[in-house]
Amino acid sequence: MDNMSITNTPTSNDACLSIVHSLMCHRQGGESETFAKRAIESLVKKLKEKKDELDSLITAITTNGAHPSKCVTIQRTLDGRLQVAGRKGFPHVIYARLWRWPDLHKNELKHVKYCQYAFDLKCDSVCVNPYHYERVVSPGIDLSGLTLQSSAPSSMLVKDEYVHDYEAQPSLSSAEGHSVQTIQHPPSNRASTEPYSTPAMLAPTEASTTSTTNFPNIPVASTTPEYWCSIAYFEMDVQVGETFKVPSSCPIVTVDGYVDPSGGDRFCLGQLSNVHRTEAIERARLHIGKGVQLECKGEGDVWVRCLSDHAVFVQSYYLDREAGRAPGDAVHKIYPSAYIKVFDLRQCHRQMQQQAATAQAAAAAQAAAVAGNIPGPGSVGGIAPAISLSAAAGIGVDDLRRLCILRMSFVKGWGPDYPRQSIKETPCWIEIHLHRALQLLDEVLHTMPIADPQPLD
Repeated sequence: MDNMSITNTPTSNDACLSIVHSLMCHRQGGESETFAKRAIESLVKKLKEKKDELDSLITAITTNGAHPSKCVTIQRTLDGRLQVAGRKGFPHVIYARLWRWPDLHKNELKHVKYCQYAFDLKCDSVCVNPYHYERVVSPGIDLSGLTLQSSAPSSMLVKDEYVHDYEAQPSLSSAEGHSVQTIQHPPSNRASTEPYSTPAMLAPTEASTTSTTNFPNIPVASTTPEYWCSIAYFEMDVQVGETFKVPSSCPIVTVDGYVDPSGGDRFCLGQLSNVHRTEAIERARLHIGKGVQLECKGEGDVWVRCLSDHAVFVQSYYLDREAGRAPGDAVHKIYPSAYIKVFDLRQCHRQMQQQAATAQAAAAAQAAAVAGNIPGPGSVGGIAPAISLSAAAGIGVDDLRRLCILRMSFVKGWGPDYPRQSIKETPCWIEIHLHRALQLLDEVLHTMPIADPQPLD
């Protein structure tokens, strides 16, 4: 069949149906036939007016990249994602999965040097030519076993949460579905055999990921924080005990469920008392066990190792971004023995700079609008048209502080896949304030002060 499709290769002048049929013959089989057909039809229709690009696509796919081909572009959407058959995904990833690597994760793509419209270049058009991308394994995050869990049947939600966490996992092909909320991070095979004291995946010098190498350099710290993080422990919505500060001299700290005295590099939750503690909370606390290790690498990147026999659930804007989700849009389930990066200082710094600049520009535009000087559509500077002025101007200091905080629940998850909608409904969880990131935020706010949002009259 392939030989036939190559010898009778269609051109951009042929009917869409013939082109789609030919391109379907080269798909890799990772997606359903229906999804693949919808994705290919959608692309061919978009390219019908750009015959040279359509011919480039046909050449690239039917020759398996043997001949050089030009960029094949579609319009970039506001959130960068493309919807196909009710599922959203990054366009270059969708088509690279279809025609080259069915098990591909978004993190593993790097564009070739001659690609002018690569997704990462942030142009108005995005190149979806699968042969304009190479597959690389990012050194900063182990994706060997990453799968995504869509909403489970109600009978599976609460049951067996204390049982070892290796239920059957859906395939990655449903990864970009909008209803997917819980992103699973099982341990890599290498990690499971290594002693806890040795980072199983990387040497510390390799901690930065390919996705952050283009970020601007972080300014040199004027003073070194005495503590690299503060950890507050909560049961439901009540903080229990004092906030635990981790000295910068202890880059690795363990948070566990035992009753030993806390100090230095160990925060023991077992010895903390709470007069409002319920039986359900008490039961959950018994399963914290060896807990987690938090490790500060470099100037402020953070990695987590799950030492407990049960998964921990993490809110991490860094992992959201790596999985192609909007910040705060997902909960990350980190399995026993898994060792994974959960915070990137450079990415956080860039994000806080962008948000502060956006809020400042929006507040200025909003003030002008209130004064009667309605600005033109191009004058807000960096704000997508879909974001209203009031929403962008509504970014406050608290929103920026959230970028510098990690939250982690022991044993119990939250979100649409669980009966608990918020981490504040989970029985035992911690909030980690990262001091170097907060120090950078102070500097950003000093250069770009933003007022706390004020409601319009």
